Amino acid sequence: MEQELIKRIKLGDRKAFADLYNLYADYALRLALTITKEMADAADAVQETFIRVYKNINTFDLQKNFKPWFYRILINECNRILKKKNKVVLLDNYFEQKESSVSSQKDNYDFEESERLYNALCQLNEEIRIPLTLKYLIGFSEKEIAEILGINLNTLKSRLYKGRERLKKFLSQNEEKEGKEWITS
Repeated sequence: MEQELIKRIKLGDRKAFADLYNLYADYALRLALTITKEMADAADAVQETFIRVYKNINTFDLQKNFKPWFYRILINECNRILKKKNKVVLLDNYFEQKESSVSSQKDNYDFEESERLYNALCQLNEEIRIPLTLKYLIGFSEKEIAEILGINLNTLKSRLYKGRERLKKFLSQNEEKEGKEWITS
């Protein structure tokens, strides 16, 4: 499907580009938000990524997979924005509680779990946070992630392992702290 869209884009079909945007925009924004930790910066990175894709689509080799090429541009844009700002601002209120027919108690639990996981993820350095995000939030294979990041597959596997271990440690430490606070209150 992507290859067909790209062929149409190369022929000047603007609707095909809009379709490509709709296909990638949500995932791109999630990844950009994980990297930049600020919604405005994430939105800027996604916008710049699509501009670069549009300008350079004619150089894209149809024999290759589009996703790694696209996400490599996105990560580079995020890094460019962070370098330009020369600081990282922690994001407040990243997760919004979803409305659903499930009871509000269940929604609160899911929100709290997501918030804990997001906070733990933010504690990791970029070298580990980005591969975890690409694998578990976006759904890339390890081979694709290694290609996107331009690193050896074994290096990637090591970073994913370290990241999972650090997340487990951070989450278990927080559970212990929360348990102690509950007991003493």
